[in-house]
Amino acid sequence: MRNFIWSLSLLFAGISISFAQTNGIEKGTYLSTNKGGKIKLNLLDDNKYELVFYSGGYEIKGDSLVFLKSKNTVDNRFDLSFAKDKKAKKIKIKFLNPSYYSFYIGTQKGTEAVQYQRLSDIKTKVDPEYIKTDLDFEIEKTDFLYLVYEDYNGKSDVNKYALPKDVSEITINYDLAVLNDLNLAGSFDKNTKELKISDQAGKDPLVFVNEKDEKPAKAPTVVPIETQSVTNWTYPGKDPDYGSYGSAVVDSIYNSLPVDTTAVPAAAYPLDPPASYSKYDFKLKIEGNLKKAIESTKTASNKFLVVVVDSKNKTTKETFDAFIKEQETQTGYNMYDSYNALYDTYNYYLAGADDKKWLKNNKIINDPSVLVLNGNGDVLAVAKSDLTTQQYQFSYYGDFYRKLQKANAFLSIDKVLKNKKASEADLINAFNKAALLEIFYDSDYSVSDPNSTDFVITKTALDQKEAAQTWKKLIEAHQKDKAVNMYLAETIIKEIKNQGFTKQLFNQERILNDTDFLAIDYLLKHSDDIENNKVAFNNNAPEVHNIGSAVSEISNALQQNLYASQDGLTGEMNKEKINSVYKKIIASGKGNFDAYRNYFYYLSQLEDQDGSNTTYLKEFSSYFDNTLAGPSPIEKLDAIFGGLDSSSSYSYDGWSSFKLYHSDICNNAAWAVVLKPQNSNFIKNAVKWSEYSLVISKNNPYYLDTLAQLYYKDGQTQKAIETQVLAVKFITSDVDEETANQMKEVLTKMSNGTY
Repeated sequence: MRNFIWSLSLLFAGISISFAQTNGIEKGTYLSTNKGGKIKLNLLDDNKYELVFYSGGYEIKGDSLVFLKSKNTVDNRFDLSFAKDKKAKKIKIKFLNPSYYSFYIGTQKGTEAVQYQRLSDIKTKVDPEYIKTDLDFEIEKTDFLYLVYEDYNGKSDVNKYALPKDVSEITINYDLAVLNDLNLAGSFDKNTKELKISDQAGKDPLVFVNEKDEKPAKAPTVVPIETQSVTNWTYPGKDPDYGSYGSAVVDSIYNSLPVDTTAVPAAAYPLDPPASYSKYDFKLKIEGNLKKAIESTKTASNKFLVVVVDSKNKTTKETFDAFIKEQETQTGYNMYDSYNALYDTYNYYLAGADDKKWLKNNKIINDPSVLVLNGNGDVLAVAKSDLTTQQYQFSYYGDFYRKLQKANAFLSIDKVLKNKKASEADLINAFNKAALLEIFYDSDYSVSDPNSTDFVITKTALDQKEAAQTWKKLIEAHQKDKAVNMYLAETIIKEIKNQGFTKQLFNQERILNDTDFLAIDYLLKHSDDIENNKVAFNNNAPEVHNIGSAVSEISNALQQNLYASQDGLTGEMNKEKINSVYKKIIASGKGNFDAYRNYFYYLSQLEDQDGSNTTYLKEFSSYFDNTLAGPSPIEKLDAIFGGLDSSSSYSYDGWSSFKLYHSDICNNAAWAVVLKPQNSNFIKNAVKWSEYSLVISKNNPYYLDTLAQLYYKDGQTQKAIETQVLAVKFITSDVDEETANQMKEVLTKMSNGTY
């Protein structure tokens, strides 16, 4: 393993910096450390400059490049200084240039709840005109001070400080480490020999000194007793819609805009008072022993058990109880106003003396440690650290929960494959658990440092061939089922759509195989039962399911297979089997819009042996005559649109897109007849399809061009010329120049008899 220190150089060639004063500026290297990192400015020859941002080291792990956190990174960017006065009754706060960033300040007496305030709210009260750059205010005497910076991604730096008993004044400065794009200008201070670079307004500049004159960076003199990095940080009463970067500024700008009360009477849009943020009164049940804690976790399919081992710390119980209270509060906010099992993902247990034997048997020797178990008591993750260090991991919105789900799925399949007595229900459950994993981009980074406090996720090696063979036997065994197994059906749907256990566990996309087509037969056989049971199944909380129409799911999977590849082979090799499935669907009378849509797209990509599109055009002609043709075409389309499956893309795209699809597909089928002499047997049909497309989408120059050429081929010369005149007439800027010229050329040839 090799570590390197790297630097990222941004060379802005050809861009000049205009300085207010140029006397005394030398070519060379200047360093800045006042923005949270060491930034180097190189003034080069030929009036070029270079900015270099230092970051840290990296490690090469196979094909992955892992960037390491710099050992010199400063997590605490708040710089505090204290003044003391034993007679002071309150504490004066001076926050230097808080600008428009999302800062919060909190106070805590002893073990009482932290009381937070948004800094911008304080600013509005004490300096409503925003006259002063710094913010001065007073707070009551307190034991602890909390300072929070919340960035625009919702990640917050929460810092807790213990205050001296006789503190009377606190000066706070925040060193923002993020640099945005700057419209650069600069000035040189001869007295201090500092080169200041800023935007054109000259505010908040970067300060550089010549490298040979570099001074040590000032470190914070007061260090917080506790620092956390928290995603979606909140506290009771915090406005959930506030906290985005600059939101206070946006509000103030919009509130100051003049209102046209003549055009829009103010009373027409009364403003309701802001509603208070709702919180469900959620409570965690902490079991008295490990056995009960595991049993309780097993009853909920979506939960894991967090076991805290910390017997040497006298305050462990107090810390654990405070953590539980905080989790209850946060989960209550997530649930909003009623219980939602989706957010109830962890149980918690504090290990005691009675658990020493269990810990020893499971090779847990570190104290403190934090473990995560599944409902069977299997260890999924271990961290050699205390609860405080790891508490941020147990947020519903973090990736840790999803990593646990993946580890649990691996372990479940491994156990069931090795268990000769495993039932088919056990197999279905294991495969389903893997298929339902949420797809997320996991770097699969392994902890290599034996002293690391990070969680180590349990890894299970699976034999892909063994898993595939077991799955095949399972599908074969259920071919004669009289009733549908919804869990099996769901797992099949995920697998044939390249979202199932093969993708989740082995990260492999593949083309459909014989087992998949056998599984599709299972879905077709039970399609009515799936349709009748899907609503109840999808709403079976706390489980999360989302099965659509079996026919739609199958046709979507077949469509995806066209673009799949595996070991140098493509989905093209399955065209006969795919065609057979579509014919089964249509013959059964269950062919819905999505099935036909995908079927026609599939057929349109193929040619018959004689070079014609006879197979495609025959199928389309049958569909057109049975579904689209006849009086009231718009009403017919409206009826089809109203019956779309909720999973259909057109149920989201809307009515206009749905109409356009049908006019397009009719035009495309008709155009295939125009293009190929081998399709000439379908000219009469194609005229009907083309005329239909213009009923749905009037005056479309492409459709008119198709219809005109069909009329001409059908011997209706005058009608063809009249229609082509319209095609040329309705050419717009949306029609590319080449196509427009071709349309005009066709009209010329029709008119002079050379078409």
